[in-house]
Amino acid sequence: MNTINGTDKPLFGIALASSGYACFALQDAIVKWLVANYEVPQVLFMRSLVIVVITLPLALHFRHPSILKSQYRGTVVLRAALMLIAWLLFYNAARHLGLAELTTLYFSAPIMVVFLSILVLKERVSPGRWLACLGGFVGVLIAANPAHSPNFIPALMCVAAGACWAWSTILIRLVSRSETTLTQMWATSLLFALACAASFPWLWKTPDVMGWALMITLGLVATVGQYLLYEGFRYAPASALAPVEYTGLIWAFVYGYAIWAEIPTINVFIGAMFIVAASLALVVWEKRTEKAATAIR
Repeated sequence: MNTINGTDKPLFGIALASSGYACFALQDAIVKWLVANYEVPQVLFMRSLVIVVITLPLALHFRHPSILKSQYRGTVVLRAALMLIAWLLFYNAARHLGLAELTTLYFSAPIMVVFLSILVLKERVSPGRWLACLGGFVGVLIAANPAHSPNFIPALMCVAAGACWAWSTILIRLVSRSETTLTQMWATSLLFALACAASFPWLWKTPDVMGWALMITLGLVATVGQYLLYEGFRYAPASALAPVEYTGLIWAFVYGYAIWAEIPTINVFIGAMFIVAASLALVVWEKRTEKAATAIR
């Protein structure tokens, strides 16, 4: 298990984050399936419960530092609250917006991450990262191709979800400087579970066999995705990983076809090409930067 002494290895961090976002795209597909029959807080509770059951025993086994003694314990609570708000806003907005509008609005988050990484983390954002981020966003706009203006309230909910996610992403990088990934995962998910459980007297619906299977699978996929993403932020700056989030859109199209037989239109393929090109350009830029830094040493 990786501990808290990660170093800057941008390419390794990008690889981990890309895998994590692939898991998150599958997670979104499962949640979309589940919210047709179950309320969002119940789905999030089961997801969080599985994560806690897996990560807490591992954190105790490897004797990871207690989050209660951390200087960032307040930050962990804040990040958990932001992520919970983001999830609730995003999945409730999904009931009122089409995929095109939803995707376009939510993927404003990586741009926000770049700005916040400058203001909060004092990171120096290179031209390559700016171009990759902007190029990826252009690809999202082309792929999503909104046909009409979305409803104002759901649209506002989705943008707010993106802002909460962007801020929580910055906090991951901040907390990862001293806390282990497993510690962050179980602490955040425990807070998630407690908050969602408060709604059970009004929202709980006993799942059927398929519901249980999907919820447990959701928790497993989320566990893997979170671990990979958190580790990615340990090795790479937030501004470097922001454009990588756009790759989640490509995975969303893949899962959409595999599960619902959705065939992307030509604009989706063109947009995907922009996204892939932006991500590859980022990898090339980071590789050259890494070589230059090694040469100077």
